[in-house]
Amino acid sequence: MNIGFLLFPRVTQLDLTGPAQILSRVPGAQVHLVWKTRDPVPTDVGFTINPTTVFADCPPLDVLCVPGGFGIEDLFGDADTLAFLRRQGESARYVTSVCNGSLVLGAAGLLDGYRSACHWIWLPFLTRFGAVPVAQRIVRDRNRISGGGVTAGIDFGLALAAELAGDDAARMIQLALEYDPQPPFDAGSPQGAGAELVARYREMVAPRLARVEAALAQTAGL
Repeated sequence: MNIGFLLFPRVTQLDLTGPAQILSRVPGAQVHLVWKTRDPVPTDVGFTINPTTVFADCPPLDVLCVPGGFGIEDLFGDADTLAFLRRQGESARYVTSVCNGSLVLGAAGLLDGYRSACHWIWLPFLTRFGAVPVAQRIVRDRNRISGGGVTAGIDFGLALAAELAGDDAARMIQLALEYDPQPPFDAGSPQGAGAELVARYREMVAPRLARVEAALAQTAGL
């Protein structure tokens, strides 16, 4: 069972490594980290991750997953990356994403008419690609499965593990990883965080939102 994650510059590493850790424990799974070259790829926290294969050599994937990150805007007009996603998405059993990686799937034309999750701040952008935004941690629509923002990738990974290997196998993986979240604050969603904290976060990320808007305007129709 070939499970492939798109690895790209300035990826949010937990979007990738969280579900990859879980899905690597699905019986028979082979996890591939795919990029254009085998050179180390910088993540959004500075350290690098090594690809395991390149676009041209990647086997047909049973599961295609696009994580999110600060580098998504560079992918909207990246013909090689979008072509790879379209090619793999045509035959993959599951086409999936974590966080704002769903916008990259959208840019590749793989979410038109599908319901999808995304990080809450990026959720409205999904309509640009004909997708239906859904504010949930995990969204399933036919063979599309998407996770919300960053840490939702762990929940997404367990849900996908259950799809691939059954509930009992997924529960065993959850136990092995001692995934029993008990956060010290109720600030992990706009509802829990409150209006003041949400407003401050929106102000902080406004320049990034503007860059994505500009990238989408430049690559419309690709």
